[in-house]
Amino acid sequence: MGTAFLRQLQQEFKGYNGQKLAKDLMAGLTVAAVALPLALAFGVSAGATAACGLVTAIVAGLIISALTGGYYQISGPTGAMAAILGSLIATYGMQGMFVATFLAGALLILAAVLHLGNLTAFVPAPVITGFTSGIAVIIAMGQIDNFFGTHSEGASAIAKIISYKDLGFHPDIATTLIALFVVLLMVFFPKKWNAVVPASLIGIIIATAATMILKLDIATVGEIPKTLMLPDRLSPAQIDWNTVPALLAPAFSIAVLNMLESLLCGASAGRATGVKLNNDQELFAQGVGNMVLPMFGGIPATAALARTSVAVRSGAQTRLTGIFHAVGLLIMMFLLAPVIQNVPLAGLAGVLMVTAWRMNEWHAIKYMFSHRFKGAMAKFIVTMICTIVFDLTVAIVVGVGLGLILMVARLSKLQINYERVDMSRIKSNDEALNERYRNAMVAYITGPLIFANIDTIEQLTERVGTCDTLLLSMRGVPYIDISAAQALMDILRSLHENGVDIVLCGLPSSAMNMMHRSGIYDMVGEQGFYWSVERALLDLRPYTGKK
Repeated sequence: MGTAFLRQLQQEFKGYNGQKLAKDLMAGLTVAAVALPLALAFGVSAGATAACGLVTAIVAGLIISALTGGYYQISGPTGAMAAILGSLIATYGMQGMFVATFLAGALLILAAVLHLGNLTAFVPAPVITGFTSGIAVIIAMGQIDNFFGTHSEGASAIAKIISYKDLGFHPDIATTLIALFVVLLMVFFPKKWNAVVPASLIGIIIATAATMILKLDIATVGEIPKTLMLPDRLSPAQIDWNTVPALLAPAFSIAVLNMLESLLCGASAGRATGVKLNNDQELFAQGVGNMVLPMFGGIPATAALARTSVAVRSGAQTRLTGIFHAVGLLIMMFLLAPVIQNVPLAGLAGVLMVTAWRMNEWHAIKYMFSHRFKGAMAKFIVTMICTIVFDLTVAIVVGVGLGLILMVARLSKLQINYERVDMSRIKSNDEALNERYRNAMVAYITGPLIFANIDTIEQLTERVGTCDTLLLSMRGVPYIDISAAQALMDILRSLHENGVDIVLCGLPSSAMNMMHRSGIYDMVGEQGFYWSVERALLDLRPYTGKK
C-alpha cells in the first residue's frame, strides 16, 4: 500500500507548477465557502457543538486530504454521520463518542490492511438508497426543535417527536421565520449564482445579520474557541472504561458508514475525473483521520460528496485542494469567530432541512417505484425503516440479508419448456431417425437444479405423457446440488422402467461433474449423453440405459 501511495503521489504532482497551484488554491477556497455552513450545521445536528463541526472539517481536511486515495476527495463532518451520533452522544456523552470514533478509525485501518475496500460492491443499490433516505428523515426530525424554536426530550429522533405529546409543541415565530427564509433562499437561489457563491452561505450570512441587527432573542451557535484543541476532547482520565465494550457496536456502525460514504463518493468523483480511487489508501486515510480527530475534540469525518463535487467542478488538481480548504476554514475560524458565534441555530436548521431533502436519491427512488421493481422497493423500504427505528448496522444487515434472500429466491427459479420433436426442423430425410423420434419430446431446462425446485423437476414424469423418448436439454443448468441429483436419478429410473428412453444433452462441465459424482452417468450410460439435442436427433444409436 505504501509503495502504491508513493507512485500515486509521484504521478499526481508530475509537472506541478504555479498555474496548477493557483487552481488548487482557488478550488480550496471555494470548497471552504461551501464547507463552513455545513460544518457548523453538522456539528450541531450531531448533538455536539458548531465548534466541533468546524474543528472536524479543519483537522480532517489537513490529515485525510494529505493521505487520501484520490486527490479530489474532501473529507469532513457529514449529515449521514451526524444522524447516527445524536443517540450515541445522548447515551454515552462526548467522551463515549470520542472513544467510538477512535475505535472506528482503528477498524478502518484494519479494513485497509485486509484489503476490504471492495466489500461495498456487495451492498445492493436499493439498500444504500434506503439508508440514505432513512438518515435524511433522522436529520430532518432532529432539527424540528431548532427550526421551530421548540423543546423536546429523548435520545433518538423518534423519542423526541413522541415527547411533544407531553411537552407540547409551541413554535417561536421569529425562529421559524429565520429558518423558513434560509430554506426558501436555498430552494429558489439561481443555480448559476450558486456555482459562484453557495446559497447556504448567503442564507447563513443574512440570517446572522438579521439576528444581530434586530437583536432577536433566538438560540445561536455560541462561543467559537480560537483554538483547534477544544476543551472537551478525548481524555483517558474521563473515559468510563466499563462502557468501552458497549461502544464497539456504534464504532462498527461509524466505520461501516465511513466506508460506504467515502468509497461511494470516490467512485462517483473517480468517474468524473477519470482517476480511479485507491480504495485501501482511502480507508487508511479515513482511519488515521478518525483516530486523530477525537484528540482535538472533533466528531467522525468521512469523504463528502457535496464538497468533493465542488472541488472537482472548481478545477482541483491535487490533494492540496483539500488542505487549502482546511486552511481557509482555519483562517475563518480565527478571524470570524465573533460573528460565527451569532449564527442562529434556526438558520443552520434550514440548511439541514434542505440538505436532508437533497440527500435522497430521488432519481433512483422514482425509477424503482415507477417501474415497479418489487424486490428493490422492498429492500429500500425495509432498510429505510430499520435506519429510522434502529440504527445503521441493523439497517445494513437487514437490507443486505433481504437482498440475499430475494436474490436466492430469484436465482433458484427453474424453468422447463416442453416441445414435441419435429424432425423436419433439422431437415432429416432418414426414415429410421424419423421413426425413432416420431413420439419424442424435448424438455429445455433453465436454472440451477437445487433442493428449492425439486417440485418443478418432478413435473417431468407428468409432462412426458405417452412419449417414448425424452431429451433433456440442460445447457442452461449451471449447478446441480445433491438433493436435486437424487431426485433426478429417481425420476430417470422411473421413466426408464416405464419404457421411456432418456437422453441428456448439452450439460456444462459443472453439471456433468455432478452427473459422474451422483451416479447418474453410470446409470444412464455414455450413450445417453450428447453435446446437443441436434446431435442426439441425428444419431441412431439405440438407448441401452441401465436400471
